[in-house]
Amino acid sequence: MPCWFEGPLAAFDTETTGVDVEHDRIVSAAVVAQSQAGASPVVTRWLVDPGVPVPEEATAVHGLTEAHLQRNGRWPSPVMEEIARALAGHAAHGVPLVVMNAPFDLTLLDRELRRHRASSLAGYLAGSPLWVLDPWVLDKHLDRYRKGRRTLVDLCAHYGVELSGAHEAAADAVAALEVVRAVGRRFASRLDRLSPSELHARQEVWHAAQARGLQAWFARNGSDEQCDPAWPLRPEIRAAA
Repeated sequence: MPCWFEGPLAAFDTETTGVDVEHDRIVSAAVVAQSQAGASPVVTRWLVDPGVPVPEEATAVHGLTEAHLQRNGRWPSPVMEEIARALAGHAAHGVPLVVMNAPFDLTLLDRELRRHRASSLAGYLAGSPLWVLDPWVLDKHLDRYRKGRRTLVDLCAHYGVELSGAHEAAADAVAALEVVRAVGRRFASRLDRLSPSELHARQEVWHAAQARGLQAWFARNGSDEQCDPAWPLRPEIRAAA
């Protein structure tokens, strides 16, 4: 039986109006499925008219203007439902889900579902376990002393993965999936005996430790920036009574 990093994987990525998971919106998304290493990926894309202004700085990143999204994007409610059902389908079949910086994309999707569908990501999963593989968390833990940045572009360069069209949801999802396979092969002696569920649980611990370390670094350097240790999904912030 092949190791998890040679078998079926799915991947999810979004482009957004900003970086605030509680208030920003999804403008494009992609879910990629690959039956095994080397197989042609099956890509599903969504383009969304978020119904709110798209800041110029966001457009500068992903190239999607407010006018383009208004002309070509779909209303968020059915799109969020389709994305959630796609992820739930993979979870129900036990397919691990690759998400680069998972707390951002998965939390943003969860908030969009609450906003437009009066539901949550967990509600769509209906008890199926979502086994997440986060290339940022995996790489940072397994090669923790390597110098330099660890963006998706950097990880692709380090692991020899081609990334054409960075900041396009489908391209980023495919690249993240291939980075995870490359990480699995490079660190096979430490990973091949772990099941996706075991690796998911370990990433929760690893991410929390990484967040504490980064928080300590911010404190030493006089920054008030906060690092959330929750992974792969940040808890809902409830409004004050």
